[in-house]
Amino acid sequence: MTALNGRVALVTGGGRGIGHAIALQLAAAGAQVVVASRSQDELASVVREISDAGGVAAAVECDLSDRSQTLALVADAGEPFGPVDILVNNAGVGSSADPRPLAEFRDEFWDLTLEVNLTAPYLLSKAALPHMREQKWGRIITVASINGRITAPHAGAYVASKHGVLGLMRSLASEHAPEGITVNCICPGPVQTRMNDVRVEYDAERLGRDLEAHEKQLTPVGGRLIPADIAPMAVYLASDAARMITGQAYNIDGGICMA
Repeated sequence: MTALNGRVALVTGGGRGIGHAIALQLAAAGAQVVVASRSQDELASVVREISDAGGVAAAVECDLSDRSQTLALVADAGEPFGPVDILVNNAGVGSSADPRPLAEFRDEFWDLTLEVNLTAPYLLSKAALPHMREQKWGRIITVASINGRITAPHAGAYVASKHGVLGLMRSLASEHAPEGITVNCICPGPVQTRMNDVRVEYDAERLGRDLEAHEKQLTPVGGRLIPADIAPMAVYLASDAARMITGQAYNIDGGICMA
């Protein structure tokens, strides 16, 4: 598949989980992929995996909780292959890092969650737009969550950030639709990632359930998704085949949100 030949893609949080799967499939579709995350070891592993499969990739170490690093990322990502054509806002802070009721919430964790999950996509999109507008082609794809549609207990900052990012991306979509730039979100349900593992364990304990039984009933289909279930939608939204799709949020959730 070479639908993305000549395109440069930046994937945040690309070291593992959903971002890793998206980076691999974008590269397989012909894109030159820049992966960004906090871990040098994970980045090196992803670049090596893409290269071994015949793809082209580079890495940029970046912590999106640091505003100065966020502001520099799009320019840094443009150095290996040229300006970014496809931006995948995937990096995020999950509720599992510090789940608790809002009445007991730590303000510092609220600020961190909103910075990474909402402000970083805003700043990265803003930085990527000038090149996209100049060439009249661009793709901004944000990995949101079904918690951008429905709530979850003890996850107030996460839920708020994911509701917010859907609104942000719809605003961007409406403003730039005539310029060949599409802006869409993917809303995963529970996916087998390191971050979600902790959340599933927390909920099973909170509800007094057996962990295995709890996991099996998380989706109507049964069990959790895997990162590779999410990646094909990102590749499709990045392609010319999806040129008339913008301002949308697609649920990939095993049937949790049937809307």
